[in-house]
Amino acid sequence: MNQTTPTAAPLSPTKEGSPLSLANLLTYARIVAVPIVAACLFGFAVLEGGLWLRWVALVIFIAAAVTDWLDGWVARTYGQFSKLGRMLDPIADKLLVASCLLMLAVDETIRGWTLWAAIIILCREILVSGLREYLAEVRVSVPVSKLARWKTMLQLVAVGFLIAGPAGDRVLPYTSQIGIGLLWISALLTLYTGYDYFRASSRHLVGN
Repeated sequence: MNQTTPTAAPLSPTKEGSPLSLANLLTYARIVAVPIVAACLFGFAVLEGGLWLRWVALVIFIAAAVTDWLDGWVARTYGQFSKLGRMLDPIADKLLVASCLLMLAVDETIRGWTLWAAIIILCREILVSGLREYLAEVRVSVPVSKLARWKTMLQLVAVGFLIAGPAGDRVLPYTSQIGIGLLWISALLTLYTGYDYFRASSRHLVGN
């Protein structure tokens, strides 16, 4: 088994951290950022606001993306693990990426065949979330692999380029095209890590 393949293992009880720990507060902040970024993109696409809205959305998105790394670091460094944090952290990531992909489709930054890359990402995340919920009921955990973490990071970078979109094109030519290319690469990684996840948990699906 290679290092990128997650292994399903029974859940073990851990000491519960505070819901108001710094790690959890960072996760909450990422969730709060979701409607703000979406509102900025909506203001540009639907309300025909200025390009400055793309920059505001990008700054908030980057800050939210940084908390994805920072909350995990704080939790590991200061032992601020909690069931609430473990539940909300992947949800926050999915909300941030999914809402941005939907708004980017609305303003046609993502269009044509590239919509399939977004669909692949969204469908995989929904399916894996459902599988995680099922496995939690039978007290089985499938740790996130290193490749899955890279997949999430690449998704965030791709979405960041796409949020900059036409505003970024004026500063760095082909910003939108770079974002589209990265989105396709992350979609392929999404497919592979999704397969890896289902393979690691398949014996629990068959045996229950």
